[in-house]
Amino acid sequence: MVRCPVLLVAAPASGQGKTTVACALARLHARQGRKVRVFKCGPDFLDPYWLTLASGAPVYQLDLWMTGEADCAQRLHDAALIADLIIVEGVMGLFDGEPSAADLAQRFGLPVLAVIDASAMAGTFGALAWGLQHYREGLLFAGVLANRVASPGHAAMIEESLRDPAQWLGGLMRSPTFTLPERHLGLVMADELDDAMQRLDAVADALAETALGQMTADALQAWAVTFEADDAPEQDFPAGALQGQTIAVARDAAFCFLYAANLDCLQAMGARLVYFSPLGDKSLPACDALWLPGGYPELHAQTLVANAAMKASIAAHVQDGKPVWAECGGMMALFEQLTSVEGKTSPMWGVLPGSVTMQKRLAALGPQQLEVAGGTLRGHIFHYSTCATPLQAAGRTQAAPGRTLRGEGEALYVAGPTGSVRASYFHAWFASNPAAAACLFLKESHD
Repeated sequence: MVRCPVLLVAAPASGQGKTTVACALARLHARQGRKVRVFKCGPDFLDPYWLTLASGAPVYQLDLWMTGEADCAQRLHDAALIADLIIVEGVMGLFDGEPSAADLAQRFGLPVLAVIDASAMAGTFGALAWGLQHYREGLLFAGVLANRVASPGHAAMIEESLRDPAQWLGGLMRSPTFTLPERHLGLVMADELDDAMQRLDAVADALAETALGQMTADALQAWAVTFEADDAPEQDFPAGALQGQTIAVARDAAFCFLYAANLDCLQAMGARLVYFSPLGDKSLPACDALWLPGGYPELHAQTLVANAAMKASIAAHVQDGKPVWAECGGMMALFEQLTSVEGKTSPMWGVLPGSVTMQKRLAALGPQQLEVAGGTLRGHIFHYSTCATPLQAAGRTQAAPGRTLRGEGEALYVAGPTGSVRASYFHAWFASNPAAAACLFLKESHD
């Protein structure tokens, strides 16, 4: 058993400033020389980029269904062995989703810090804080932090609204200097901004003026949690399943939705990972299999179109019957054309027949699972486009246990001369079934 201070940063809804506060807290303590480990609750690719920059360490996901309870327990335990502070950023509102951030907090006894956007409210702030604290019995509540406060006078009114003054951990003033920019899929990635670290330092400086930011290492011990190692992990990594296999992984501004745990999973099974940029490189590196993760091909369509050499290299890989796993944005690039929200159509790689059209609204989201060769993979769906193709679905995702799908599940498409291309909107969590994940990248699994 090991103990470590922990805060789960939650909110009543999305857009309240959870990521900003979690980043500020991580950056503040990292600057003071403390070892900070940060986790993201639920499936998310974008927030971890900022949290990684703020903490200086890789960020992993915690989800009682997708990653599994045993995986969550082990990761928290391992982090507590080396960290001075663990931060878990919640997902959506505190009680939203199945499982929710509250479920995770209650399962592991994590104290909850509520972040509430205080703009355009005063006394109601106290009602929201009270409700978050008392809605569910047995939930540990560390306190509340006001975000986007208009003035010191506004902060005083908000503080006075609390029934329990001891819960007040301060307020962050509204400021454009540390606003984290967003777009249709979430936050803009940290490495796309020249001033990303300056933004984090600015909000860390602001947090340092609050009661939360002024807490000493000894004071943080009030939120210490005991963790035990899990002796029975949900999945064993089949050692050597990918031994001798080189997997080329697309990684650049257009293909950036990569879970660190997925990379770890492939390497644990013996794979050698080589990274390349479909935007800038002229050909695939020498490889046995190709992984095209999600991202923003719609924002870089013209650059992808102009890189004819990369298109030809991918076509040659497919013609050779080598495996391809393409998920969401990676699949979008494989179609014949892509149409933007503005109606502009660009030719894409043409591996899959059909077209993709961007939508102004979210097309689908939620936890789902997919049956592939080797078993069932857990994962999730989140996309703003739809596709039209003559291909018949080789399979479809199913709802996570306890949930229902609206309409059909997401299609799994199989293509290529030997059926070596697998593509879907589905984002897989490889560690949920490592043997099934390995099959995505093995030629004999597609024959």
